[in-house]
Order: sequence, then structure tokens, then C-alpha cells
Amino acid sequence: MDAAPTFEHVGVVERVGDGVATLSGLPRTRLDELLRFEDGTLGLALRVGEESVGCVLLGSGEKVVAGSRVQGTGEIIRVPVGDGLLGRIVDSTGAPLDDGPPIAAGRRDPIERPAPAIVDRDLVTQPLMTGLTVIDAMIPLGRGQRELIIGDRKTGKTAIAVDTIINQRSSDVICVYAAIGQKSSAVKQVIEAVQQQGAFDRCVFVVGESGAPPGAQWITPYAACTMAEYFRDLGQDALLVIDDLTKHAIVYRELSLLLRKPPGREAYPGDVFYLHARLLERAAELSDRLGGGSLTALPIAETQAGNLTAYIPTNLISITDGQIYLEPKLFYEGQKPAVNVGMSVSRVGGQTQAPAMKHVAETLKLEYAQFLELEVFTRFGAMVDERTRRTIEHGRRIRAILVQPEHRPVPLAEQLALLLATEEGKLDAVPLDLVERFKSGLGDRLSEHCPRAIARIESIGELSDEDRQDLVAVIDAFLAEIAPGSREDS
Repeated sequence: MDAAPTFEHVGVVERVGDGVATLSGLPRTRLDELLRFEDGTLGLALRVGEESVGCVLLGSGEKVVAGSRVQGTGEIIRVPVGDGLLGRIVDSTGAPLDDGPPIAAGRRDPIERPAPAIVDRDLVTQPLMTGLTVIDAMIPLGRGQRELIIGDRKTGKTAIAVDTIINQRSSDVICVYAAIGQKSSAVKQVIEAVQQQGAFDRCVFVVGESGAPPGAQWITPYAACTMAEYFRDLGQDALLVIDDLTKHAIVYRELSLLLRKPPGREAYPGDVFYLHARLLERAAELSDRLGGGSLTALPIAETQAGNLTAYIPTNLISITDGQIYLEPKLFYEGQKPAVNVGMSVSRVGGQTQAPAMKHVAETLKLEYAQFLELEVFTRFGAMVDERTRRTIEHGRRIRAILVQPEHRPVPLAEQLALLLATEEGKLDAVPLDLVERFKSGLGDRLSEHCPRAIARIESIGELSDEDRQDLVAVIDAFLAEIAPGSREDS
């Protein structure tokens, strides 16, 4: 066979350090092009100038030094997608981290893809149940929605996302969890929780932990989104949890400053809004013409001292379809999940809420808000009339049923039974210390005495008069057993 000439685009490393490199001799390099160093380390062109190219390293790059050769590939970075990723833990390039076999991928897709156009989207109509009563009743989510989970450090943001993943064990939703800049111990806890409580074989974990190169952390959410989009494009429903975008923005700021990009507000580069907008816009409910699949995004963001007006939080709130705000004060008082209902909103999910839940919980948010105002007033020692006292006692029972232990999502039928008991005032005369006993034992009672009603509610999301009577009968019988003489009939 005759030898033929080949063209190679080769440059030289001018400077390298802190996960970035400045290259020369690559005039044809394009933005976001994948570069390969002579030791096999990959890099990504993040800044392209006339004389030099700024590159972020996707590996440790220990052997990359000034004078090393670097070759342009003419390609953009791609990651493996497909069913072979289910039940696996991978890094941001798709390489396995779980000591398992190589990923069996049907194909490799680019990590950067345009978001679906308006005409390719459909209305968000199906609920995404989290298993958390406070969210499913008052801040409902829909499949294809983008809902921000925001709050201070250590207030339970990741716990809400993990409980949502665990709750999908009884649904057909594929879950993808992206860890950005997290400690390896924290990532391990999340993975172990899903292994023990959820459907691990229908989950993908994409990890760019704190010890990974900044470039690898930066591309983690885009890689995870591409892996989730594969299932959406097949007509399936996928859930993408991004933990968290505050660290992602900090990593991008670090890389941009090292590459001499002009800083803006809080030293972030000017395109930090576009950085997250182009990612979260990829979450959508596709039209029937494209298969009708959905990708729901649950990005997480961290605030400092509850400041929602900081740069990154305001950016993310404006991009997403609502936010779940976790308040430190509630967390320290033992109200977990520590969701501030007044400052949380779901701009889309209310249209997708199961009819049974919508009917039972339609006045719940208003009643709870009235209770919180009255409770603050009575703390000053003011005398209250009987009507106010009853309102406060009713509100305390609402607050009690909204408390849930971690990794214990509640099925829809059990949530409805709890809300029915509260709505009809059946818990108002029950001592608060017995409400927890009622909550913990109600699920078993329902399964034992009205399995058909539970099956119908879980399958169609509606509550018939007959099913309502069955649930109320179980509630009355259980209350008579654990709190004889203190139950009030409606």
C-alpha cells in the first residue's frame, strides 16, 4: 500500500499550572476543541487568541510541562451514552470509577448540545413525585420541569434530591446524579443510600469530586446531562440532579481568572449566566413527534447566610421554573425537610399535580401560612380566643405531618391519608407526641385494610368517594387504638 501524507496540528506548551495550560503553535484550534498532550492527557480549549490558546486539563497532567507537545484533534469532547451506564459510577469523561468493566456504550455523544426548540417541546403534564409530603402537596414538581433546590450549607439540600431519586424506585424514571466538587465521603454516602433504598440499577452517578482537576469538575454537569438526554430522546423520563451549581460557578471562575478572562461582578466572568442557562434549558418535555420523553432538572445551589440576592442564586432563580428554599432556622428547630413554604414556589408543577392531591391540599398552604403568622403573635404571651387556639393546634398538626425522616419517601396514598386526617381535624385533639406514632404506623394499616384503594390511587392519582371513605375508616380505627378518648370526629 502506498504511503500518503498526513496533516497534524501540533503545538507546544508555553506555561502550565493549576489545571490550565497556555499553548502556542495551534492557529487552527477552535473553541471547545479537544486537545491531546504527548503523555495522553486530554485538554479543552477554553480561550482562543491570535497568538496563544488557553486550555483546561481534564486529567492530572503531572507529566505536562513547558515545552511538551500538544496535538489538536479537530473534535469536541464526547461521552458514552446508553443502557450500559445504568448502575454505574463514572467520571466526567465516562470512564468507570467503580472498579467494574469498561462501559459498554452504544455511541458517544457531545457534552454540549443545543436545547430543544420551543416547537419541539410540549406542556408539562405528568407529576414527578418526590415522596416528600411538604413538596408533593404544596410545591409539586412536573416531569420536564427545572426546580432549584437552594439554601445554606448543611440544611438538607442533597437529602431532598436523594429522597427524590429513592422515590423513583416505584416509577419508570431514570435518575442521573452529577456530583461537582463534593468530598468523596459525601458522594459515597449518596451512592450507598441509593443502593440500600432505591433502584440503583436505574441510576447513573457522574462524579467530579473535589480532588478531580478543575476542568473535569467543570464539564461534569454537561456530561451528565448528555447521558440523561439519551433516555429522554428514547421517549423515556429522566431526572438529572446537579449537586451543586454554586461549586460549578466557582470552578469556572477559577479557570477563567487563570486564563486571563476579564472578571465581572464578584469576579465571575461575564458569561457565567450563559454557562448555566445553556445547561438547564436542555431539560424539557418533548413533543409526541419526538417521542414524548422528558428530562427533569433539580439543580442545587448554596447560599451564604440565607442571601438569595447574591449573584449566582439570582441567576439560577431566574433560569429555573421555581425554587425550594431551605431555611437554617427551621432545620435547627428540627423541622426537616426545612422547607420555607412561603419563599418556595413551583411555577409549573401545580398543573401536573395528581387530582387527588390537588383536591386534598388545595387549602393546606393557606392554612399553614395563617398558622405561622398566629404562632409568632402568640409567642409574645398575648391572650387568644378559642378560635385562634384551635387554628394554632390545627397548624401544629400540619407541621407535624410535614416532618419526615431522611431516606423515607412516602407513597402518594399514604400522603393523601395523612392530609385527609389533617384536613378533617381528626388529629387536632391527638397529643403531638402521638402524631409521630400515627404517621409511622399508618402505612402498614393502609396496606393491610385497604390495598385495593391504595392500588387505584397509585395507578390513576384520583380519590373516589368510596376510596376516601375507606381511608377515613382506617384513620378512625387507628386513632381510636393509639389515642382512645382524644379523637374528634369531623
